[in-house]
Amino acid sequence: MVDIATRVWNHKWKIDPIVRSLIDTDFYKLLMCQTVQRRHPDTRVTFSLINRTKDVPLARLVDEGELREQLDHIRSLSLSRGESTWMRGNTFYGKRQMFTPEFMDWFEALRLPPYYLERVGDQYELTFEGAWPEVMLWEIPALSVLMELRSRAVLHDMGRFEMQVLYARAMTKLWEKVKRLQKLDQLRIADFGTRRRHSFLWQDWAVQAMQEGLGTAFTGTSNCLIAKNRDLEAIGTNAHELPMVYAALADTDEGVRQAPYDVLADWHEEHEGNLRIILPDTYGTKGFLDDAPDWLAGWTGIRIDSGDPVKGAETAIDWWKDRGEDPRDKLVIFSDGLDVGVIEDLHSRFAGRVRVSFGWGTLLTNDFRGLVKDDALAPFSLVCKARAANGRPTVKLSDNPEKATGPAEEVERYRQIFEVGHQERREVLV
Repeated sequence: MVDIATRVWNHKWKIDPIVRSLIDTDFYKLLMCQTVQRRHPDTRVTFSLINRTKDVPLARLVDEGELREQLDHIRSLSLSRGESTWMRGNTFYGKRQMFTPEFMDWFEALRLPPYYLERVGDQYELTFEGAWPEVMLWEIPALSVLMELRSRAVLHDMGRFEMQVLYARAMTKLWEKVKRLQKLDQLRIADFGTRRRHSFLWQDWAVQAMQEGLGTAFTGTSNCLIAKNRDLEAIGTNAHELPMVYAALADTDEGVRQAPYDVLADWHEEHEGNLRIILPDTYGTKGFLDDAPDWLAGWTGIRIDSGDPVKGAETAIDWWKDRGEDPRDKLVIFSDGLDVGVIEDLHSRFAGRVRVSFGWGTLLTNDFRGLVKDDALAPFSLVCKARAANGRPTVKLSDNPEKATGPAEEVERYRQIFEVGHQERREVLV
């Protein structure tokens, strides 16, 4: 077990780079990348960093030179032989050769494309432009770097014993959550915390704590490097990025409306019926399900990632019933803003009615709330989203309008196309 406090006290970035590998990323990114590399290799995209928590002044906290060093280091990374062997030879979701030889040949030769960084006031504008399959792989490393550099900045002036106590308190806090989760019968929970983690070392520790404390109830991690190193299941399917870009590429309003279903048709073909989890909220869950083709009702389950999770799950249950499906056979994955209390409530409400699973993110891998002065280590909401595709703006509506992204006029246009009515605004915590 790594002594995290001592390692942080002694660290220098050349010894402890924040991103250690191209597979220090979420599994769904690699799955989506294979689809994109095969079907849309020449699509040009722009990704940009968005700090939703404006009172966290990243440009005042994080040194620009150190940020550039970390980003330049990521551009020097390539897939190692061991990492390639793990991807080529491992079994994922019961399927061997999840990644095709053609994709692996491409990935083994990859170096991430250039980035564009500018300080604007107290924030950074960080942008990536280029071929979609290359640029999309910047998202998770970019977020990890900014989150950890912020943590390092806060920790910089701490004494060694102060830091030891801080990490001891954080470990106790997490272990108390694990002890509460032990009481939930037939719990299924995975780590989804890479993108806004406190640090790589802390995410790795949190995963080990979940392994020991929850046993088989802990189903794996979205982080591919940790999954490889800890012999865990890599967890993930797809994300909002696909329908956002597909919709932007559409030439008509009807093409925009059809885009989310085109994504899942391509996904079904790509994975031969595996990984059949629907993420319905990119342009509103209710509208998506109301207009969904019948074949989607036969898919394994739904991931709920915005809005009121109870309402989202009830909507899914009603939809399955209307389509002649038994909800008890279906999987509902909750993945938005989870903490132990929310997990307990949702498990109590839905266990037995559906197969319940949780993708626990930021408050698993970055809950240092209340542990330092002025709550300076509290997690904050940082995202990196596709902003344009082939020169056209991308849009995400979400079930929570606080999470909407895109130019205001395009957001309104999409609301009209998808016939989105009133939406409840919910505070975006993480």
